[in-house]
Amino acid sequence: MELLIFGHSGAAVLFFPTRSARFFDYENWGMIDSIKDKIESGYLQLFCVDSLDQEAFYDSTSSPEEKMNRHLQYEQYILNEVIPLMHRENSGNYLISAGCSMGAFHALNIAFKYPQLFNKVVAMSGRYDLTQQMGSFEDLLHGYRNETIYFNSPNQYVANLSDDQILEAIRKLTIIIAIGEKDAFLENNNQLNGILWNKKITHEFYIWKGEAHKPKYWKQMINLYI
Repeated sequence: MELLIFGHSGAAVLFFPTRSARFFDYENWGMIDSIKDKIESGYLQLFCVDSLDQEAFYDSTSSPEEKMNRHLQYEQYILNEVIPLMHRENSGNYLISAGCSMGAFHALNIAFKYPQLFNKVVAMSGRYDLTQQMGSFEDLLHGYRNETIYFNSPNQYVANLSDDQILEAIRKLTIIIAIGEKDAFLENNNQLNGILWNKKITHEFYIWKGEAHKPKYWKQMINLYI
């Protein structure tokens, strides 16, 4: 799979694309240029990865089990290929997981499942339970439920976490979540906000004016939060 690397040093950012976007779209949308100073000064190094969502959650010909299997293959690619590449290319030891829209789901899910690998997560305009219907956005697993789906639905598994070691690892993360006040995913984000506070997981939760679900808003968000 292809990816793009921007910068030479600093905090390493694993940057997941939106639902139907590619690894080059954040650059095309001007988002990389909006943090050009941070990149050129050596404060940030971005690793913009590609996505398999069109072969997983958004493949209408696949069963829920097939969707999840494809997602898990993608997760293994990130864990076993991308993150080792990031460590080889970046001499620092500070790793950020970030993404917008569907990319926010990937960013937060992988950081919460493997908190020992990350220092910070920035999730913008995301949904964190793919089994919920939200406005015109359908349940991506069509009512099917199993253990794999549960353990890839942060709003579900975090709510029931009782392992102190995992909870402490998540509590060490810097967690930033941003969503628009008119975004269809607002209630889903409010649920996650409540779940995190209930588990004594400190985080920052920002609600922006309007829908704020477009690149022009994400440009501002990454300047503030990454």
